[in-house]
This record gives sequence, structure tokens and C-alpha cells, in this order.
Amino acid sequence: MTATTAPSTTAPAGPARPAPPGPSLVRLTEVELRKLADTRAGRWLLVTIGLIAAAIVTVQLFVLDEAAQTFTAFFSASLLPVGLLLPVLGILSITAEWSQRTALTTFALVPRRERVVVAKLAAVVLAALASVAVSLAVATVGTLAARATGGAGSWIFDWSQLGHAAVLQVTSALMGVAFGLLLLNTPLAIVTYLLLPTVWSILAMMVAALRGPARWLDTSVTMEPLFGPEVTAGQWGRLAVSLLVWMVAPLAVGLVRTLRSEVA
Repeated sequence: MTATTAPSTTAPAGPARPAPPGPSLVRLTEVELRKLADTRAGRWLLVTIGLIAAAIVTVQLFVLDEAAQTFTAFFSASLLPVGLLLPVLGILSITAEWSQRTALTTFALVPRRERVVVAKLAAVVLAALASVAVSLAVATVGTLAARATGGAGSWIFDWSQLGHAAVLQVTSALMGVAFGLLLLNTPLAIVTYLLLPTVWSILAMMVAALRGPARWLDTSVTMEPLFGPEVTAGQWGRLAVSLLVWMVAPLAVGLVRTLRSEVA
């Protein structure tokens, strides 16, 4: 008697389903922008940036001569204190993932870490540009208040200064991002960012042999022309060299470290 083989009930395998597309870079940037204000530190830092810009203009209304109460004066004065806080915001945008132990979730959802880093860079750049808009807004309010109280209230403004302000704030914020990527630790990154340039500036003032290199490497010197309406080709060149040292180099090394670091 011949044994018969039962017919197979297994359905033939169909074509493999394509993997769902990952989130777009625009979507990732939106998420990173939201993260900037999600933490208590980030939220209060953003609030502080706005308050400081408003406070600087308010103080100018009381201490400046009436003739000096102009839109340009209000705008320029608000850039420096805001620019000092933007690097801290850049550091927090990177290191918060590691200090709050959310990096594992982030990189599990988006395995290509470089896309996450690019989104963080884009979010910080947008935040820096928004800070320039805040400076414009408080300068406008200050000028209106000056005109209402008998001050000059002049609206004369060299629009090239707006571009310089954007470069100043964006590069300041990106330097913070660079130190955050390099160190991946919030307190260490903030202290290092604030300490190293300060020590370099002090040494340049004390040691005569360092004064020449400081004209090319000290960002407090190379960024100073950006507060005015005119920047020469030589000044742009010195700024580029200083940013190569303080922004591009740590950003490149930090990117490699972030891409290769084990996430706990």
C-alpha cells in the first residue's frame, strides 16, 4: 500500500514589505525645537534670554543721553548678553540627551545618528536667528519708548548690521553645540566653553608673544567687528580662522565621538 503525502497548507511567502520611511529632517528639527523648551533648564534659559534683552533696553532708556537713544544703540546692546547665553542653549541641546538618558530612545527611533545631530544643529540655528528677531523687537519697543519720553528715537539703521548680528549669534550657538558634542556632559561642557576662551584671552593680555596669535584665535577679538555695520576682508579672515579652531574642529571631533559612543 502506497503512502500518500498530505498537501501542504503553508501559504507561499509573499514579497517582503519595505521598511517604513523614517521621519523627515523637517520633522526631526521640529522635535528638537520642542526639546529646547521641554526641560526646565532649557525653558528658563529661553525666558532669560528674552528678559535680559528687554532689561538691557530698559536700562539704556535711563542711563543713555537722549541723543544716544536710537534703534541701532538698542539693537547692538542687546546682542552681547544674548550671545553669551546662546552657547549654553547649544550645549544643552546636545548634552540633555545624555544627562537625562534619553539618547538610547532617540537613537533607537532614529538609528542614523547623524540625522539627529543635523536636526539639532538646525534647531539651534533657528533658535539663534529667533534671538536676533527678539533683539529687533525689543529695540523697536525701546525706540518707541524713547520717542515717547523725549529721546532721539532715531530709526536710522544699517541693514548690513542685521546680517552681522545673525552671523554672531548663530556662530556663538554653534560653538556651544561643538563643545556639547565633544564632551557629552553638561557641566563639563559649560565650564570648558567658558573657561578656555577666558584663559586664552587673559594669557594673550599678559604674554606679549601671544598678542599676535590672539588677533586670529581670540573670538572676543575676532567677533567684535560684527557688532558694527562694517567688517573688512581681513576681519572676516581672522574670524574664519578663530571659528575653525573654536567651532569647526571641536564640532568635527565631537561628531565622530557621538556617532561612535556607546549609549548606556
